[in-house]
Amino acid sequence: MEFDRGHFVASLGGAATVARMDSEAKADALEDYLSDQLDAGSAEKGKYPTAAEVEALIETRHYRRGVGNLFVATKPGTNVKKLEPMPANPTLFDFFALRFAPANHVLQSAALAMKNGMPEEIILACLLHDTVQALIKVDHGWWGAQIYEPYVPEKTAFAIRYHQALRFYEDKAAGYEYPDLYRRAFGVDYVPAPHIQAAYKMLKNHKWYIYPRQVTVNDLYAFDPNAKVSIDPFRDIVGRHFKQPKEGLGNDNSPVAHMWRSMARADSPL
Repeated sequence: MEFDRGHFVASLGGAATVARMDSEAKADALEDYLSDQLDAGSAEKGKYPTAAEVEALIETRHYRRGVGNLFVATKPGTNVKKLEPMPANPTLFDFFALRFAPANHVLQSAALAMKNGMPEEIILACLLHDTVQALIKVDHGWWGAQIYEPYVPEKTAFAIRYHQALRFYEDKAAGYEYPDLYRRAFGVDYVPAPHIQAAYKMLKNHKWYIYPRQVTVNDLYAFDPNAKVSIDPFRDIVGRHFKQPKEGLGNDNSPVAHMWRSMARADSPL
């Protein structure tokens, strides 16, 4: 993607400011600038970046977009913050407070599902569906279902796993339209990967299709980062449907315990 170098330098405060920035800060600033330019073009002209333009941004950043939120500082010129230690026997609520926070997106999605009268298993799925992005973002539906399967109802895990595939396919009858966010994030001509296409083909005739679809319908693609949200309205639902191990998440020797430990000990070098 071509860009006006002079305008870019000026937007950062001039050449003297740029000279004081390290290479990572410059790369972050360039990515933000190019992303803003693409968004501005979309807003003004009703156009979106192509998949090729999105791919061209890869080498402008010092991290990969699939990395979990706990493991990278995404704002230009900033560093990661020291994490508060987890309790000896951490609960899901401890992870929400100390590793998933502020969790505005999933809390607002769950609140919408509750307002819309969704079953408790689906409200729980909305509450949990993107939390695994603290660990990893790529294929987060599958990762998210895996990390929660030992502890939640089967329908909840199913909904978490397959919301990732269904979000790429409209279902206007169910109240879901393809979000502009994906046209910007993936490109206007983006074609879902083969495993997403295969999942969608399977889901169309599956008896549980509606469960992951309800997650996409109650998902928020332009949530309010300043809204006041809390885990409190969902404590009873979690209490009824989440099987909290007495040893604490990460300490129960389950097949996914290492995933919880990875989030608890995100600064461990090995």
